[in-house]
Amino acid sequence: GSARAVLLVVQGMDTSGKGGIMRHVISVNPEGVKATAFKAPTKEELAHDFLWRIEKALPSPGQLGVFDRSHYEDVLIVRVHDLVPEDVWSKRYAQINAFEREVVGNGTTIIKVMTHISRDEQKARLMERLERPDKHYKYNPGDVDERAHWGDYMEAYQAVLDTTSTVGAPWYVVPAEAKWYARLAVQQLLLAALREMDLAWPPADFDVEVEKERLSAS
Repeated sequence: GSARAVLLVVQGMDTSGKGGIMRHVISVNPEGVKATAFKAPTKEELAHDFLWRIEKALPSPGQLGVFDRSHYEDVLIVRVHDLVPEDVWSKRYAQINAFEREVVGNGTTIIKVMTHISRDEQKARLMERLERPDKHYKYNPGDVDERAHWGDYMEAYQAVLDTTSTVGAPWYVVPAEAKWYARLAVQQLLLAALREMDLAWPPADFDVEVEKERLSAS
C-alpha cells in the first residue's frame, strides 16, 4: 500500500465550501496529508508550464494529497478573463488529461470534486460574511466582481466536465448548498477510494515471536 497515493482535487466557485471540506473531511493524521491551496501563480510559476507547480505539489507514495483549487484554474479563470489566448488554453484540456493519466499510471488515485452552488446561494453566503464580524476575514471585494462573470464560469466548468472527466480520473459534481451534505459526500468518495485500494498495515521488519520472547524475558 505504501507505493500508492490519493489526490483529492476540490474545485468550485467562491464560497462553495472548499475550505470547509479541507477542514472537516481531511481530519486525519497530518503527517500523511499534503494539502495545497493554489492562489494566483507567482512570477516564478508563470515562467514555467502551467502544470509545473501542480507536479511539485503531488502527494508522495503513502500520502493523501488535497488541492484547494488546482490546475483547472488554468482553463477556468484564465479562460473567463482572457489571461492567455484561446489557442493556448484550449490545448490545455488534452495536456491535463495526459498529465492525469501519467499520475494515475504512477499509482495515484485521483478524485476530482466540483462543489456546486447556485448564484443565489453564493450571494447569501457573501452577505453573511459581511454581516458577521467573525467572517469579515473571509470576505474579498473581488468576489462581487466575479459574480458578473457567473455565466462565463458555468460555461467554462461545463467544458471542463465534458472534456476532462475520464475513466481514470472522473469528475464528481457535489451539490454544496447544504454544507453538511457536501462534506459527507466527499468523505464517502474518499473512503470508497481507500477501500478499493485494499490497503494493509505494513509488515513488521522483525520477528514478532522472537521479540515476544525477548520482552517476556526482560
